[in-house]
Amino acid sequence: MIVTKSNRQFAMVVAFALLSWLGMMIHNAFELPQLTLLSPEVGIPTLIYVLLVIGWWFLPQKRVMGSLLFAWALLHLLGGGIITVIPFSFLPFYPEQSLRHYFAHVIYSVAQLPLLVLSFQSIRRS
Repeated sequence: MIVTKSNRQFAMVVAFALLSWLGMMIHNAFELPQLTLLSPEVGIPTLIYVLLVIGWWFLPQKRVMGSLLFAWALLHLLGGGIITVIPFSFLPFYPEQSLRHYFAHVIYSVAQLPLLVLSFQSIRRS
């Protein structure tokens, strides 16, 4: 098999999307252990990851797909990794304030960074 630039980019998109997803799954294992892969809270985001990666590979609009990947990773970083760890009054729950909870959110947040950077670079290149 010949390794081309587009194959390498696709491998990086897959790897970084998987890392982003893994960050979500590690957070869920810490904080929401009752969830399974078939739970909507896990299954729907997993489906979205898969569709975005497949879309990035097959659709010629790399700028659009890069933007969607960027938005998805940013949503996870801000919504899942940062905002939901702070006890804001508008949240429908009161997040646990413990080192274990903070640690789960640090992992979740850091796992989003490679996909954010890669998708941002993909937007700028196209």
